[in-house]
Amino acid sequence: MKLLLTSAGVTNPTIFAALEELIGEPISESDALCIPTAQYGHPWVSPGIKAWEFISGRSENPMVDLGWESVGVLELTALPSIDEERWKPLVLETDVLLAAGGDALYLNHWVQQSGLADMFPSLTKTVWVGMSAGSMVMTPQIGREFVGWKSMTGDDSTLGVVPFSICPHLAPDGAPGNSLAAAEKWAGGIQQPSYAIDDQTAISVTDDAVDVLTEGIWRYFPK
Repeated sequence: MKLLLTSAGVTNPTIFAALEELIGEPISESDALCIPTAQYGHPWVSPGIKAWEFISGRSENPMVDLGWESVGVLELTALPSIDEERWKPLVLETDVLLAAGGDALYLNHWVQQSGLADMFPSLTKTVWVGMSAGSMVMTPQIGREFVGWKSMTGDDSTLGVVPFSICPHLAPDGAPGNSLAAAEKWAGGIQQPSYAIDDQTAISVTDDAVDVLTEGIWRYFPK
């Protein structure tokens, strides 16, 4: 699976072009499934209007509204209660999975409980586009600063698909988001290399290649 890990969605032409390159065809000819699940676990988002805005493409974060040929919904909390034959073929046929922001540990739980994580090895051509928590879930750990929903393990570990962690929403001091000082403090508690990225930055991961795509600011913290 190819990854496009963003802070706030496909927010500029650089990230948009990278997404089309990962897919291998124009977005207008590609099919997507949006995953709103992470939103339900976060107290600032939760079920209701924010989830509807994401699914309908009316949020402030460009994901669903990019001009896809088709867009569907993949709700992970529902998958354990229906036959695999009803949803696994759909995932296999889809070009892109769009994972909303919210609570990364809640999303991590349902990616695994739903059986979607078990499909990852077979999704060799699929592109996962994460936004905030939808990106962080692919890392080994999120850091205690981002723990909200409590996992059964009681720690901050996530899927570990990539060997680095991400602090999203990096922002200049005084602006909404995470300051550089806060990101540096966060990185001090992370056990592997990490990135802090702003809302105009994304990280592309293909096989062993990791590329930072940006029209904004970012920092790398080696370990």
